[in-house]
Amino acid sequence: MEFPQDLKYTEEHEWVRASRDLAVVGITDYAQSELGDVVYVELPAVGARVKKGASFGVVESVKSVSDLFAPVSGEVVRVNGALADHPEKVNEDPYGEGWMIEIRMDDPSELEDLLSAAEYAARVE
Repeated sequence: MEFPQDLKYTEEHEWVRASRDLAVVGITDYAQSELGDVVYVELPAVGARVKKGASFGVVESVKSVSDLFAPVSGEVVRVNGALADHPEKVNEDPYGEGWMIEIRMDDPSELEDLLSAAEYAARVE
């Protein structure tokens, strides 16, 4: 199981790669392995507002349907449109081509509430 050190993690299995006031969000390697083959991803539109801890979308697999939860609050500035036609990228490359949304954070200090790679790994292993 892979847990990149440069990311922050939520207890709901999302990851965040932050740079200044922007945060790229996806689901973790652990989450995609638990879901099984991802067949559909529903994401918000660019310009949508997301609230930390609230659902921002859905990921559907052959096993189940799961909500996606925003790790930070802000405005969605970019969406990975490739997932509409290729949801399997979430399984193949969860920390790369399987990213989901990019958020312009309202308050970057919200990142301080998230887990480090070691803290997240300890919770799922």
